[in-house]
Amino acid sequence: MRVASRSLLAILTLALATGLLVVEQSEPASAGIIIIPPPFFLGGDDIAFTSLRNDNTDIYVMNADGSAQARLTSDPAADTGAVWSANGSQIAFTSNRDGNNEIYVMSADGSDEENLTNHPDSDADPAWSPDGSQIAFSSDRDGNEEIYLTDENNVVVRLTDNPAIDGGPAWSPDGSQIAFSSNRDGNWEIYVMNADGSGQTNLTNHPNFDGGPAWSPDGSQIAFASDRDGQSEIYVMNADGSTPMRLTDNGVFDTAPAWSPDGSQIAFRSNRNGNTDIYVMNADGSVQTRLTDNPANDTSPAWNPTSSVDPLVLLGDVNCDGAVTIADAQIVAQLIVGRIDALACPQNGDVNESGGVTIADAQLIAQLIVGRIASLPPP
Repeated sequence: MRVASRSLLAILTLALATGLLVVEQSEPASAGIIIIPPPFFLGGDDIAFTSLRNDNTDIYVMNADGSAQARLTSDPAADTGAVWSANGSQIAFTSNRDGNNEIYVMSADGSDEENLTNHPDSDADPAWSPDGSQIAFSSDRDGNEEIYLTDENNVVVRLTDNPAIDGGPAWSPDGSQIAFSSNRDGNWEIYVMNADGSGQTNLTNHPNFDGGPAWSPDGSQIAFASDRDGQSEIYVMNADGSTPMRLTDNGVFDTAPAWSPDGSQIAFRSNRNGNTDIYVMNADGSVQTRLTDNPANDTSPAWNPTSSVDPLVLLGDVNCDGAVTIADAQIVAQLIVGRIDALACPQNGDVNESGGVTIADAQLIAQLIVGRIASLPPP
């Protein structure tokens, strides 16, 4: 696998290489001033999804408002279940183009497709770890569908070992846990386990179907689909399984929830208008809006996890000149590379609430830039 966790130096290298940070050396008196040009946004406005349009099952991408729908894969086989890497640069998906289901990865623009698992049995349901170093997936390679992990060295580790079916893994935002669906108790429930496979716990404990877990970006809630009220709807519960709350109430088939990177919205699939399409709603279930409107089925939305924020605004007036300008960005860039140890205006820009603006705040900004974290800590 081509993705691994990055040191701060690697973060800076990526930022420089992609133009997020620009080194300006035209002024002899300021050797190598680093500039972050405003306005500065980090993405997070993309939703990948699966569609049967064009008489084939492929991966598509669109803006978060449903505009600019574009096809990413075009193989005659079925490509399904896209998920983004932590920094938004790659997409993993399931494809049977080699004769059986395998996990593939590609660049976010659809290029550089690569078979990741290369196994004669079925591998599906990829889920990228928050640090980008591992992918969890389901496989029947040992005779029963279980949850596995693979890393950048293609080392595969089995996490579950149960006679029932375990599938659909979903990482917690801090990477410490994995939620998944299992029918080991006689019906489909949401379970959670530690990232090493230990501590497997039933969260839902309900006689009806519960499946398709999706963690909120802050890790406090899990969205899921359930037919506990008579038809499949979207629910949300606390991460410990408590206080389940119904978000949709449409009398049809609502499934596959996916959180926006800021946690304010949930995308999902629904057939409420006679066709399966992608919808979005506020995280409390209000303002449900249709994003796709195609005669073919659109399903499995996946939100780009990189946050659509402006780090300059989040940092604030770090030089105390009364405005947030490019000068603040230059100072933050100097913090990132260690040229200065602190800022002159400690009351602003303290994104980790440590009591002052230091290199740790700049490191958080750098992680935000490349998508290793979805957002900065709340004020």
